[in-house]
Amino acid sequence: MASAERTVQFICDQIGLGRRVIFRKMFGEYALYLDGKVTALICDDQLFLKPTPEGRAYLGKVREAAPYPGAKKYFLLTEELDDPDRLGEVFQITARALPAPRSQRPASDARTRKKSPRKKA
Repeated sequence: MASAERTVQFICDQIGLGRRVIFRKMFGEYALYLDGKVTALICDDQLFLKPTPEGRAYLGKVREAAPYPGAKKYFLLTEELDDPDRLGEVFQITARALPAPRSQRPASDARTRKKSPRKKA
């Protein structure tokens, strides 16, 4: 079942970090980005936060579940949706703990790159 965009918008509003949080639709579900890092997924109208030791330390006891079949387990956040301060804080903690996104070379660069001429011996 695909997630509803109104659910995604509600969750983003609850996080309370304004334009720092963006979402992108992926295969009927959504990825949430904080400061350019994929921090969470919304699948079947449920919020799944990427697991980090720092996030676990902040949250304490946390429920884990796979956002879709075959996926690794994420932190399934439910009660946190009712506490915007706690939700925003765990998002920031998680984003700080995640590695910086890899810079991707635009696909057009790979196609237009010229081969260097070979020197003849």
